[in-house]
Amino acid sequence: MTPELELHTTFVIDDRGRIRSTREPRPGRGPLFAIIRSFIGTAWAVRADLPNDLADEIARLARAEPRIEDLRAPPAHAARYVSCTGGRLGFSGPAFLFPTELETTSDVISVDDERLLERNFQGWHLGEIATGGAPVMAIAEEGHPVSICFSARCSDSAAAAGVETATAFRGRGLAPRVVAAWAFAIRASGRVPLYSAAWTNAGSLAVARKLGLRRYAAFWSVSE
Repeated sequence: MTPELELHTTFVIDDRGRIRSTREPRPGRGPLFAIIRSFIGTAWAVRADLPNDLADEIARLARAEPRIEDLRAPPAHAARYVSCTGGRLGFSGPAFLFPTELETTSDVISVDDERLLERNFQGWHLGEIATGGAPVMAIAEEGHPVSICFSARCSDSAAAAGVETATAFRGRGLAPRVVAAWAFAIRASGRVPLYSAAWTNAGSLAVARKLGLRRYAAFWSVSE
């Protein structure tokens, strides 16, 4: 696994190596700057609309980042990235690798119709699963999904997990089961499953621990 794969799965990168948009079914503009640091390398990109001189200065700083030793530590030039862009700290958190062997359970189903999600989940639009959200793996009760894992962002080579459990069903260990089933399905499609979480998201970090995921990189960004 490389930071470059993580970067290119999270964002659409143009010919200049800049962020054109996020890789979501309904894409956004993306952060002003994003950097992914691992123990073996670093990948970064600035948003396409930043001036060339500013993009060059940020690239110079990113190339000078020292080898990471503590994934929790911010980039060495964090303050400069923020001041240069006039932005604020965006997403910050670890990126994980899935273990070679994944344990799945027989109670997880595949969902291909957004209408089945309407009772317990909001924000889904008709056609969203087919145009990037698939596979959507779920545990259902009374015929309606109560915990789901879906492709939040994807490329031809990899996909990043998005996971949600309806409030009334949290604390029952459902999320790790749907995430494992999703990762298994992504591997079956010939792609690499990716999982990340904010340092402040205790629930997502707990899912990673329960699945035995291994932290390999740190994601850090500057937003508007």
